[in-house]
Amino acid sequence: MWFAGNGVITDLIFTFHLEPSALGLLTSAVQFGFIIGTFLFAFFTITDRFSPSKVFFVSAFLGAFFNGLVVLKGHSIHTLILLRFLTGFFLAGIYPVGMKIAADYYHKGLGKSLGFLVGALVLGTAFPHLLKGFSHFLAWENIVYITSALALLGGVLVLVFVPDGPFRKSAKAMDLSVLYKIFRNGDFRSAAFGYFGHMWELYAFWAFVPLLLTSYVKTHPNAEFNISVLSFSIIALGGIACVISGYLSEKFQAKRVALTALILSGICCIASPLFFGITSEVVFIVIIAFWGMMVIADSPLFSTLIAQTVNPEFKGTALTIVNCIGYCITIVSIMLLNKLSTYIPMEYLFVVLAVGPLLGVTALLKEPKA
Repeated sequence: MWFAGNGVITDLIFTFHLEPSALGLLTSAVQFGFIIGTFLFAFFTITDRFSPSKVFFVSAFLGAFFNGLVVLKGHSIHTLILLRFLTGFFLAGIYPVGMKIAADYYHKGLGKSLGFLVGALVLGTAFPHLLKGFSHFLAWENIVYITSALALLGGVLVLVFVPDGPFRKSAKAMDLSVLYKIFRNGDFRSAAFGYFGHMWELYAFWAFVPLLLTSYVKTHPNAEFNISVLSFSIIALGGIACVISGYLSEKFQAKRVALTALILSGICCIASPLFFGITSEVVFIVIIAFWGMMVIADSPLFSTLIAQTVNPEFKGTALTIVNCIGYCITIVSIMLLNKLSTYIPMEYLFVVLAVGPLLGVTALLKEPKA
């Protein structure tokens, strides 16, 4: 449901007579909803006090409902922003809660299991772009219906087939001091700040992939891309990267693998102006696909490090609050790129994203203090 709005953004602009800037507004509305949702879930320690599988199902049901309401007639930019906000709000009960469920099932091999889980997230995130690529067969309303139906199906599957894990430790009561306690842990802070740097780049890159490809086509008129299908492929390949990084974390330290991916994605940001000068379409696509893999490969490993550095009783809250802060950062980077795109040529725009990997690498290399 996350990028359902992005997948049909041109149809929404045409149908509801929106301004082109609606892309940044609607994307950020989902992020903002997710931020508010994760903050409230973490503040009230919902994931640690209630059955994660049930929280997942209820959130999937309500998220699918508000996502589906986008197809109603007569929307303005304000009502669309509200619906995308509410969709994002209930996604807070899906993504971090899913990681909490995985952490409750796996004590050893958590990096590998989260590699598969985040890989699935990436594939789902990319899916609306794939549907849009076949829009000559599908009306945009059907794309929204399909994403809602799949989200609801996912919630039902978790409720029916994934009971609470054997390593789950339920918090007995609401503890408003939890957030303060977990951030006192130096190892937790190191992993969390590395994740924050990663998030500065990730969603801004994903949101602007179609514009990156469109800009390349304008620079090289002979290039023939199906922008939507190619956007899906670039984002979806990140899912494979997550699985690979999960397996690598079994052989090498999770921190080392995450650091390598973060450095490589940062190099891609810095070198991005050179990509637009590549005349070979194949070479260009391979490089952008590599970037799409490195930009997300470290994500499950950061979640692994975070889950392993906190009291098991508060794993869900720790994962949720880190998600909350991370997605706050994504709003800033997305809106910044959206604003700068009117002043800076597209080929130089993505250099701004290098700030995140740079700060993330610094956080990981810094020796944590108690």
